[in-house]
Amino acid sequence: MGSDGDKKKKFIIAGSVSGFLVIMVVSVAVVTSKHSPKADENHIKKTSKAVQAVCAPTDFKDTCVNSLMGASPNSAEPLDLIKLGFNVTIKSINESLKKASGDVKAKADKNPEAKGAFELCEKLMIDAIDDLKKCMDHGFSVDRIEVFVEDLRVWLSGSIAFQQTCMDSFGEIKSNLMQDMLKIFQTSRELSSNSLAMVTSISTLLPNSNITGLTGALANYARKLLSTEDGIPNWVGPEARRLMAAQGGGPGPVKANAVVAQDGSGQFKTITDALNAVPKGNTVPFVIHIKEGIYKEKVMVTKKMPYVTFIGDGPNKTVVTGSLNFGIGKVKTFLTATISEFQSPLLKTLKIHKRQILNITKFCFAAIEGDHFTAKNIGIENTAGPEGGQAVALRVSADYAVFHSCQIDGHQDTLYVHSHRQFYRDCTVSGTVDFIFGDAKCILQNCKIVVRKPNKGQSCMVTAQGRSNVRESTGLVLHGCHITGDPAYIPMKTVNKAYLGRPWKEFSRTIIMKTTIDDVIDPAGWLPWSGDFALKTLYYAEHMNTGPGSNQAQRVKWPGIKKLTPQDALLYTGDRFLRGDTWIPQTQVPYTANI
Repeated sequence: MGSDGDKKKKFIIAGSVSGFLVIMVVSVAVVTSKHSPKADENHIKKTSKAVQAVCAPTDFKDTCVNSLMGASPNSAEPLDLIKLGFNVTIKSINESLKKASGDVKAKADKNPEAKGAFELCEKLMIDAIDDLKKCMDHGFSVDRIEVFVEDLRVWLSGSIAFQQTCMDSFGEIKSNLMQDMLKIFQTSRELSSNSLAMVTSISTLLPNSNITGLTGALANYARKLLSTEDGIPNWVGPEARRLMAAQGGGPGPVKANAVVAQDGSGQFKTITDALNAVPKGNTVPFVIHIKEGIYKEKVMVTKKMPYVTFIGDGPNKTVVTGSLNFGIGKVKTFLTATISEFQSPLLKTLKIHKRQILNITKFCFAAIEGDHFTAKNIGIENTAGPEGGQAVALRVSADYAVFHSCQIDGHQDTLYVHSHRQFYRDCTVSGTVDFIFGDAKCILQNCKIVVRKPNKGQSCMVTAQGRSNVRESTGLVLHGCHITGDPAYIPMKTVNKAYLGRPWKEFSRTIIMKTTIDDVIDPAGWLPWSGDFALKTLYYAEHMNTGPGSNQAQRVKWPGIKKLTPQDALLYTGDRFLRGDTWIPQTQVPYTANI
């Protein structure tokens, strides 16, 4: 019995071990089959094919394919690859900034002009990254992609604009630093362009997504998402709601979040002090009533100050003023605005002698970078005069910015519509050279555009739009405006000729429609920037305009001049171009959605 029992135990143990080994072998076989070289090869082939597809519409295909494959994508889904592209671009800009700090900064520090350019460039590249991060943070559900695709294009266009502004800041410094910067940031800029190309082509990458454009169901969805029955967003509190509903020339009948008054009747005597009271992480309208007075200060609404609303007592009563300029003060243009966000410690020492974005940055007296900014009944002026050269009164880089019944006065480079979505209604803008310029997605509606007397020998250009990439969704639209001349300019109009605009960048896009054009505009209409630059690639159009200056018989015959059909013109209305129905009515600013 004992011997048979021992044999039985051994048999059972042996059988159990054998069974366990069989299970182990099967398990190993299964695991091996899942991660076999063949499976990996199939995954690589599938991913490579998907990468080739999303990179097909891009201008820099090798850069696109190499960057995405080099990031070891875990998914072959187009939306995942596009999002990966955003991340790769952010990483590339960061790496380029580090390289520039090592290779260029030491050289730049030896020259005050170059040092200022480098400081500005660092800031602008961080702004470019912030726009890419907005794209990263957006949801990527196919069901909602139609709602978000326009946002992605706006932010990618903004990122490209910030990078272009960085390069422009080195453009006319007498050194080789611009070539160094272009080389260092070449891949980053190519990746940014590729991201925009991929997003613009989403409908072809997702043929079953039923993406039909930014009209119809999308607009209805967005309105329901944002608004209540009174047309004001759900997140607006009762005090701000009543103030936003106030119409006409005044701050409204209720108390604002902050009151600025030079006579001490408010909580603050300066606009800057009131802005410092904006809560950190603010997500609701913060309304600042700025009482009548001349405010000689550089107003800076930073990106950390979203949802700020300025309400003045009237554009000729509440005035923000200053005189920073390039011609006399040698301040970079980007910083000359009366309302601005960035101020370099080299403000008074920079000496650049030609048009430059860095100049534009530093001469601003007012710059708006906080999203969802609204201004009503405010005057903003740069009093430098024509001899001051580039002297910005207002620079706006904020998304969803609205200006109503404001007066913006200057001479050269008065209004810098730098980037993102902007809407101006019932405003007056005056100036001489390129006095409405930039690369925003912008409409001026029912505004008065006034040509002023320039320096001797100067011509006047109303616009200088700066779209540098053909896929950018940006452009400048004057809709229902009145282009006229200041009384002091009228006697000079045949000597100092005025034009509708000129192309600042290669794909400059400007549309003027249903606008009254006085005879201050030369019959040629448009002026070249330099030689034949951009004459084939620009997009300029005049549609349904009136007045003696609207006759197109003697207009220039460039390849880029377009003749719009009624259907084409609809693309540049508030509803279609800005998707304005989803956000402008909530500010209670008058708004025409269609032609």
